[in-house]
Amino acid sequence: MVDQYTKFMVSLHIPLNYSIKVVEDFFNLTHIRNSGVAFGLFAGQQSEYKVLMFIAISTIAIIAILVIFHQTPKEKKLVQTGLILIFSGAIGNLIDRTLHGEVIDFVDFFINGHHFPAFNVADSCITIGVALMVADLFRGEPRPDSSANIL
Repeated sequence: MVDQYTKFMVSLHIPLNYSIKVVEDFFNLTHIRNSGVAFGLFAGQQSEYKVLMFIAISTIAIIAILVIFHQTPKEKKLVQTGLILIFSGAIGNLIDRTLHGEVIDFVDFFINGHHFPAFNVADSCITIGVALMVADLFRGEPRPDSSANIL
């Protein structure tokens, strides 16, 4: 919901390919459209089936996320939260692809003269979700409660 609202507000108030400086040489709001996938990969590919292929892949990924979520043990809270964030982000970008044939991006960072590809709230959810799942991999298994084993 936040993702679609922010994309709507950007589309309404910032012309396509226009930037608004928020913090000089660090952060802009820039209205762009991404017809590719993450970081603009495949954006230059021209095919009448590209949008349909991305929609199909997104739909399959969303179904897989739901299956994995329901198979994840309840005590794996980091994994569950990560999957929820990835699911939410995938849905947000799928809505864009379905409605517009491309994804609306607008968060535009520059760090020490290096420009990071523009992204959106859905992309942030996906990135944070993956980070939580990776963090769970490095987290040790919880120790069994020794008091629970007393007969």
